[in-house]
This record gives sequence, C-alpha cells and structure tokens, in this order.
Amino acid sequence: MKFGKDFKKHKVPEWTEAYVDYNGLKHILHEIRSFRQSNPNLVRASSKRLSLKNFNSSSLHEADIDSHDDIENQVIAVHTVLQENSRKLYNTRLIVAPTEGEVNERNFFRKLDDELNKTNNFYKDKVEEMIREAASLKKQMETLVALRIKITNPSSHGSIPLKSVSSEISNLDPSKIIPPGKAESIGKVDRKPGGEMSCRSQQQPGSSGADLSFQERHSDSHPVVDVLHRNNSTDGEITDEHETTNLDILDRIKIQNTYDSPMATIKGVFTDTREKGLSYNKEELKEVEERLKTAFIEFYQKLCLLKHYSFMNISAFSKILKKYDKITTRLVARSYMIIVDDSYLGSSDEVINLMARVEAVFIKNFLNSNRQEGMKLLRPKRKIERHRITFCSGFFSGCSVALVVAVILLVEDRKLMHIKSATLYIEIIFPLYGFFTFTVLHMLVYAANIYFWRRYKINYPFIFGFRQGTELGYREVFLLSSGLGVMALVTFLVHMHVKMDSDTQHYETYIELLPLGLIIVVLAIMFCPFNFMYRSSRFYLIKCVFRCVCAPLYKVTLPDFFLADQLTSQIQAIRNFEYYVCFYGGGRQLARRLTRCSDDEVYNAFYFVIAVVPYWFRFLQCVRRLFEERESVHVYNGLRYFTTIVAVVIRTAFEFRKKIVWKVLALLSSAVAAIANTYWDIVVDWGLLQRHSKNLFLRDKLIIPHKNVYFVAIVLDIFLRFAWLQLVLILDVHSLHGKTVSTIFSCLEILRRGLWNFFRLENEHLNNVGKFRAFKSVPLPFNYEDEDDNDDNEKDEKNE
Repeated sequence: MKFGKDFKKHKVPEWTEAYVDYNGLKHILHEIRSFRQSNPNLVRASSKRLSLKNFNSSSLHEADIDSHDDIENQVIAVHTVLQENSRKLYNTRLIVAPTEGEVNERNFFRKLDDELNKTNNFYKDKVEEMIREAASLKKQMETLVALRIKITNPSSHGSIPLKSVSSEISNLDPSKIIPPGKAESIGKVDRKPGGEMSCRSQQQPGSSGADLSFQERHSDSHPVVDVLHRNNSTDGEITDEHETTNLDILDRIKIQNTYDSPMATIKGVFTDTREKGLSYNKEELKEVEERLKTAFIEFYQKLCLLKHYSFMNISAFSKILKKYDKITTRLVARSYMIIVDDSYLGSSDEVINLMARVEAVFIKNFLNSNRQEGMKLLRPKRKIERHRITFCSGFFSGCSVALVVAVILLVEDRKLMHIKSATLYIEIIFPLYGFFTFTVLHMLVYAANIYFWRRYKINYPFIFGFRQGTELGYREVFLLSSGLGVMALVTFLVHMHVKMDSDTQHYETYIELLPLGLIIVVLAIMFCPFNFMYRSSRFYLIKCVFRCVCAPLYKVTLPDFFLADQLTSQIQAIRNFEYYVCFYGGGRQLARRLTRCSDDEVYNAFYFVIAVVPYWFRFLQCVRRLFEERESVHVYNGLRYFTTIVAVVIRTAFEFRKKIVWKVLALLSSAVAAIANTYWDIVVDWGLLQRHSKNLFLRDKLIIPHKNVYFVAIVLDIFLRFAWLQLVLILDVHSLHGKTVSTIFSCLEILRRGLWNFFRLENEHLNNVGKFRAFKSVPLPFNYEDEDDNDDNEKDEKNE
C-alpha cells in the first residue's frame, strides 16, 4: 500500500484537519516536477547558482552544520523563533538565487513550515491536556487507596505510612520524565505487515513502572494489604510528605452522582443533589473502582492515539521530503528532518512516559498485578476481517434469493392468490412472518449504513461508544440479516407447502406452531449468555433497549435515542409482535386462531398503545435531557414527538372508525407532524439548509464530494415523510391484496430511516471533528470540597 493511502487510512477521523496536509504538499511537488520537465535548461542553470554569498551561517539551525561539505551543499536555512508562550515557530528560507522555477519550491517550504507549526502546536496542546488529566487521576488514585485502607481497617485514622503506594501513584506525576534513551525503548509504534499500526509500550526492567508490574506480578495478597507492606526500591528517596497519607482527606471527599441508574435518578428528584458523602462500604468501593478503571482505560487510549499521531506525522514529513529530494536532486531531507526530530512533535517523551506509568498503576491497582489481563483491557486487539464471514454472507444471500423464487413459484403454481380461502389464510398468518420481513430489511439498511460510514471515514464506533474490537462491520450485519432471512423463508415455505397439501392435513395443528418456534429460536439466540454469535453486540443491544424502556430513569446517550428513533420506524413490526400474543395467547384452539384478532377488544386497545410507545420513549428522553442540559432545543424536540403521538393516535382511531371527522383530524395532525419532523430531520439532525453556508442551501463542511447527493436526500426525505398520509387518504390499489399497501409504506419508512441514519451520523461526526473530540468524556468519582471552594472564589472574583 502506498504511504498516502496508508496515511489517510490510519488518521484519527476527528483530527483529520490537524494532520500534515500530505496531499497538498504532493500537489506542489507535482507542479515542481512539471516545471522542471518542461524547462530542463533553466533548471540546470539555476542549480549552478547556489548563492553562498547570501548565506548567513548564524541563521541556520545549529544541527544543520555538521561539516564543511554540509555547508557547501546546504539548500535551506531554518529560522527558529521562540514565541511568548514558549513555543517555537519554524520558518525555512531557500538559499537559491531567485528564478521563476523556485517559486513553487518556496511555496513548498512555506507550506511545509505551516504544517510543522500546526502539528507541533496541536500535539503540544493535547499533551498538556493529558498532563493535566494525569494530575487529576493521580489525586483520584490517592483518594482511592485511602478509601481502600479505611474500608479494610475502619479503625485507621490520621497519617498512615504508604511508601510503596506513593511511589506507585507518583508514577502519574508528569514531572517525572523517563530519559530519552529509555523512552525510545519503552514506547515504540510498530508497523505491522499491511500498514496496520499497533501501539506498544514495552516496559524496561529499570523503569519505575516496570518494577511495580513485574516484581509482584504473581502476588496473591490483597492490593491494599500488599501496598501497605511493600518496600520502595525503584524511585529513590521519598520525602516525608509522600511517606504518609492522611486519611482525614476522606472527610472532605464527596462522590459525584451521575444519576445513571433508576434509583439514583429517583433519589435525585427528591434530594436534588449531585454529590453524596462517603459511606465506607464495599459496594461503594466497587462502584468507585469501576469508574476509575474506565477512566484509566480511556486515558490510556488517548495516549495511544497521541503517540500514533506523532508517529504518522513524522513519517509524513520524512516521506514528502524524500520525494522532494528525488524530484529536485537536492539533499534537503536530512537537514529538515533534524528540525522535525528536534521539535516538540519529534522529541517529546511525555506521552511515552505517561503510558508506561499508567500501565504500572492500572495493572497493580485494578488487576492485582496480572499484567496479561491488564494489557488486554488497555490495548484490546483490533478486529480481524475473516474470509468465512464473506463466504457465509454470500451463501445465505444466494439461498435467500432461491427461497424467494421458490415461494413465488409455489404461490403461482397453487393459484393461491385466486382462491378466496387461501388468500384469507395468507392475510391471517402474514403478520407472523411480516415481523421478520421488517427486521431483515432494517438490518440490511443498517449494513448499508455501516458500509458508507466506513467508506467516508465516519467514526461510527466512537460515536456509538462501541468497545474496540467488538463493533460489527457491514459484513457481519449482512451475514446476520441474510441468515435470519433464510430461516424465515424456509419456515414460511414449509408452512405454506404443508398447509396447502391435502395429503398433510393431519399436521395442521403442528404446522401453525412454526412461526412461534421461529421467534422462540431467535429470542433464545438473542439472550443466550454463551460467547457465540457476537455476544457483546447482542448484550449491548439488549442494554440499549432496556435503557429506552426505562426512560427517563437512565441518563440519555446517543445510542439510546438513536435506537429509540429506529423503533419509531418499526411500528408495524412491533404491532406484528403484538399479533403473536393475540394469535397464540390465551390457549386458543386452531379454529379460534384463524379468526381475525381485530375482533378482540383487548388487542385493539393495545393496537393504540403499541403505536405510541416508541414516540413516548423519545418524548421522555427529551424530558430527561431538558432537566440535565437545560437547553431549549429539547423543549422543541419533545413537542415534536408529542405532536407525532397525537397524530398517530388520531390516525389509528380513524382506522377503526371510518368517519369524515376523524379523517379530517387525521389529515391535519399528520400534516403538521410531517412538516415538523421533516424540518427537524433536514435542519437540526442533518445540519443542512444553513443560510450563510459557503455551500448553497447546505452546510460549510460536507463529507460526500458530490453536492447533488444532499439535495436528492432532502427531496427523498420530504417525499417519504409525507408518504404516510396515504394511509389516511386510503388510496385504493386494486392490484394489491390485503395489507400489502401498509406493508409497502412501512418498508419505505425503514428505507427513509436508513437515509436519515447516514446523514445524522455524518453531522455528528463533523461536530466531533470541529471540536477535535476523539475521546469519550468519563466523569471521575471523587469531588473535593477545597476545589469547589476555589471555583466559587474564582467566580466571585470574576463577578467583582
């Protein structure tokens, strides 16, 4: 793979604009090459006019002058300006007599300097953020150790000697920098075959972090007792301040309440407090440890991304300079790379240092010195694409096509659509299989979404919060959807063949149970606790569904409301699931099963409720976000869903009572809801139709290069949003039987949802890119009263 494609592939999507503009530099090099090829005589003449008389050796970077030969061959001079914020600004001067041909070369080095300054400043900003976060984690860990001691030995008070604990936690102190020689060996970014990057942090036996993780790797003692009796032998002398820890600090500590559980939310409604005092019990300690454990894992992932960012940009500088040397036959790469290596981007060891220390502290305090398990959590393996997934997907999709053809031939051969009793029977059992039709279609749409998200570098695993290595790709989702389709089609084909065959009438009682058996198998696989069939993804989906059902008791995250929006497009599938209960519930005999469920009053009552439930979930989620974020946008969003609920209720009432009054009300309410939802889709969720955008009627930043795609998407969304008005108008299509019309429009709504999915995540991704937001925000458990006092004082000073 060429470096340009490899460089683009391994960028952190949210930091794309902060990377070296490799393609822009290559474009300038192409212009230089074109000029030199079209003007060979001018190039030869200019190469002889090296202006050493204008050469000022004091302006060169000291590292550029290695020998007399280097001075004679010198082509560039790099000025380093120290700014007020202690940051260096690099400016390169081309030491060649000015000719027409050197204009592009000067532009090349001007852009090269801009890219070096940009990447250097961005990297330093992020490292400073990491240093501040490391200091905060260090303070949190000291409090955690004190809490462990207090819970293990409740009679402890005052100052307790904790030499080993202090040395261990002090590893997070950013001021302790590993010497450059060790730093290079501790953290190396290895390049795997095929261009894949791996972030490795190899411990040195002499480093302070390594001693903690290797010397006591197989210790079986309790972490708290272990650190109390361990002697410090790696970090040299420790001052008296670090030899003890004051347990009285726990009196000034409060635990932040995230309201991320139903009980915490209910208590928060009555007490209205976001903090609670320590209760010194093991359940509290376990909760704190889990939150800090998550914080350490996320912090380590940030460090890995930063190290990878540094490596990729330095490689980009090296590659582009080698291309310049090859085109111009000038020796510039070595001298300029010395500048890059001496910059903060190339010489800073803080990230590697922190990675080694985080590994030591995390493994010791959370994994009881089990390094192997600790590194699995800190550095989860990347997902490997397997050929058998592609093969099975193709096999099942081929089987699905063959089965669809078989069903069509069966219907045509038996003339089922021309026999009244057969047509009535198909209408009765169709909802049993319609549930799988809508589910498979939605899964196929989601697979297409993943394919295009990946193609356009939309970081959907980060947006959804998937754990690295567990996210499903489009191949896996397509495999699951095609597999489910094969199961449903085989069941339906057997069902119809046995039912319509006069020789197998005595199996009629058992054949009616086939759809029930199919859904039981699907649910059993879904809730199966064993590690097969993508267990982590199945449980993640179950968790999100549960959080939707329990709204507003859980804190609303993007996966929660994204899933709730998907459910609003699956109203018909949810009603079909209700039909299962009606068809098989209450111990019905076969004759009663074959009667219409619409004659059942209880079924009709729930027919109303089922249609409203997904919108009600979204309404409650908007209420929860309103109380948490205090933003008016959630008021308007909640009103939009409430309007949709009213429209759905009136439209459902019109289905049962075909009166002109209900028809007018259904038309008006549905039109208002469709207008509100369409506006929200295009303007808010997609961020399009901005007034002052440089892209007319769109937005400033677009991922898809063809603007017409956005206009087509807008038109399709408007058309499909208003398509459901047909269910109110009741257009009579004689060529379609029974519930075929409603099924078609339900499928169109699922396709519209797939369209919405892509542009919704595109807009979310661009918001993350604009803020360089590539990490999850993890709230820390402990809050310190002295920090609150300082914050209040700062606010008072600002007000004064």
